[in-house]
Amino acid sequence: MDDDSIDSSKQQPESVAAVLKVFAILQALSERSETGISELSVRLAMPKATVYRFLQTMMTLGYVRQESGSERYGLTMKAFELGAKALQYPDLVDLSKHHMQMLADATGETVHLGTLIDSEIIYVHKIDSRHTLGMYSRIGRRAPLHCTAIGKVLMAWEHPERRDRVLDGAEFQRFRDKTIVDRSEFLAELERVKAQGYGEDREEFDDHIRCLGIPIFDRLGQPIAGMSVSFPSFRYDEAKAPEIIAMLTAASRDISARLGCSKFPLDAAPKALPAR
Repeated sequence: MDDDSIDSSKQQPESVAAVLKVFAILQALSERSETGISELSVRLAMPKATVYRFLQTMMTLGYVRQESGSERYGLTMKAFELGAKALQYPDLVDLSKHHMQMLADATGETVHLGTLIDSEIIYVHKIDSRHTLGMYSRIGRRAPLHCTAIGKVLMAWEHPERRDRVLDGAEFQRFRDKTIVDRSEFLAELERVKAQGYGEDREEFDDHIRCLGIPIFDRLGQPIAGMSVSFPSFRYDEAKAPEIIAMLTAASRDISARLGCSKFPLDAAPKALPAR
């Protein structure tokens, strides 16, 4: 039995086994940065010598870095750049950066840009809060659809048939007391979101974090991303919410137009809000 194989129960060509090992290491580093060889060896059931050999090769290629003065490794920005090229709309981040910075400057809070991946959202860009205390997140972090402002706006404007397929794969996990865990209640929430023209996270995912989010549309008027501003609840001012929503909407209108959207869906006349 070859202990230098990820799955020793299956005989695989050496080249295939090598590819599997490379991507197993990359996946492990993406889930936990600054990881040591011993930890990777245990997690991946791979000999330390093998892990070391592949890490050295990936460092030479520029996809992995080693922390100075330690035996810990992490991914480089080159790995992020490679992933960013997989975006369906590669110009999305570049088109959004200026607006996100302006929102962060105006509010002092964290601004996120997220897209759909499987039945979750993934943050593809962020601008950090100027304050020490803010929402923890990182580019590449996944988050649930059902209790985030970005997830809600992506689903609220999605075509019903595709939305059903996406939600079939979603787990309505409870994260906080206010998390919506019933699919029918979530669909009612989406009606409210679409009627009011923006999404909210009312401390549903992270403790003491409020978020306001707006969808971004492509040339067909379909939601392809969401942008949100996140606040610690003690800094969230209900009276200022309309001003922030207006800024988010203006940003989305410009980004969507640059993506080819000629009829901005949020300009439609607002409907009466369903009762909460």
